[in-house]
Amino acid sequence: MLVTKSDVCWKVTSDSKFFREVYDMKKMLFSLFMVVAIVLGSTTTAFAAPDKLIGVNVVLNTDLTDDILVELGTHGKVRDLIPAINALTMQVRESKLDTIRALPFVESANPDAIRNGAPVDTVAATDFSSGQSTWDLDAVNVTDYGSGRTEVFDGTGVYVAVLDTGLVDTWRMFFPEERIAEEYGIAFGGGGGEMGFVSSQPNKWEHDQNSHGTHVTSTILGYSLRGAAVNGVAPMATVIPVKVLNQNGSGWSSVVARGISYVAELKEGPLAAYPVVINMSLGGSALDAVEKAAIDHAISVGVIIVASAGNEGMAGMGFPGAYEPVISVAASGWVGEWTAAGWWRTLDVADPTDPDYFYITDFSSRELPGQDLDVAAPGSWIVGPYKINSGNTPSYYYLGGTSMASPHVAGIVALMAQKNPGLSAFEAETILETSAIPLPAGSRNVLSPYGLVTVSWGDDASGSGLATADAALAATP
Repeated sequence: MLVTKSDVCWKVTSDSKFFREVYDMKKMLFSLFMVVAIVLGSTTTAFAAPDKLIGVNVVLNTDLTDDILVELGTHGKVRDLIPAINALTMQVRESKLDTIRALPFVESANPDAIRNGAPVDTVAATDFSSGQSTWDLDAVNVTDYGSGRTEVFDGTGVYVAVLDTGLVDTWRMFFPEERIAEEYGIAFGGGGGEMGFVSSQPNKWEHDQNSHGTHVTSTILGYSLRGAAVNGVAPMATVIPVKVLNQNGSGWSSVVARGISYVAELKEGPLAAYPVVINMSLGGSALDAVEKAAIDHAISVGVIIVASAGNEGMAGMGFPGAYEPVISVAASGWVGEWTAAGWWRTLDVADPTDPDYFYITDFSSRELPGQDLDVAAPGSWIVGPYKINSGNTPSYYYLGGTSMASPHVAGIVALMAQKNPGLSAFEAETILETSAIPLPAGSRNVLSPYGLVTVSWGDDASGSGLATADAALAATP
């Protein structure tokens, strides 16, 4: 029996015969109610779980028509249409999902899937001085410590859409305005839960409170470190900020799909003459139907898509990274990344790149059956702008995650696309895989802020190996 505060008070104050009789009657009625409830619960669905409203993503096997929309409307509310991929979102009762899936014109339907882009670890960076190269850029061979930039390609003429949390209000303190395509910047919101609706907020992309997208962008373009220029993988590329994650760094696959479709529209329209790359440092546990359709369509019109493998370790990869046409990236580290005598800005990665000095982080998602892991790139202790409040003071953080690895490869792809503007997604993936430095199962002793640690990984952790810009560009026709 559940005893509440009011029940206890009743027992304390029921001293007279009248009160005791009322109290006894109350207990009898309560017992009778419980018996009836048990009987009803065993013979009816009176106490079944509520048939809640959910957001559902639907892909059709035919063109969208008014008749189809009318029929779907009998099962719930049609909320958002994506005609280019014959897809839509709905708000329906959970019990209607199987009925919708059974309709002859429905290819697939699923509840909106959550997407996360939060990094694994953050450590405040408190010691910064001027410098042009960081260890991670040296590791992918676009710079060399003491020599500056060593790669002649810089991403000129290539657009990289960063589908993420957007940029912080003070992004101009970190990036040149010329490198951010403000005219194409956009934010998408909504999705998930019981909404089933995706909306667009054109100006919200530059009012992010999370900083994840800003840090990701800094790897591609480089950034201003209190006035000192730090190099990027593709510093002359043009970034299109597309906000698809909320201020908490999470979101929904329906929103991500809208972002992908938006970039595909740009590629078919005003950016038809330019190479376009998408970076998605985000993921979730399942491949969403509409997200898959959006990816397939974007690739079909010439967009190249790069995504993080996920931060779930042995639990497996996240989607969309694990989807085969997407170039997925695991997080690698360098054994010397935390050398106390040198720190991040004065470390020289030996050339040519020696795999014996690299490892796969323990958090980087391993490839499970049915998943496709392509390459690895630096994703451990990566420095970049990362604001922790809404003030105007710039701050910089170390972040660790496959979210940080993915933009290294997106930047390399931008260099490849600059060399060959007609490069396809399949060609880019093939070149990256065949030119990667193998990193087979192994173990390394790595100096960390917490002392010397041993990191081990299997053959399911690194894909084809470490991606480097010089090797990928040499293999690009």
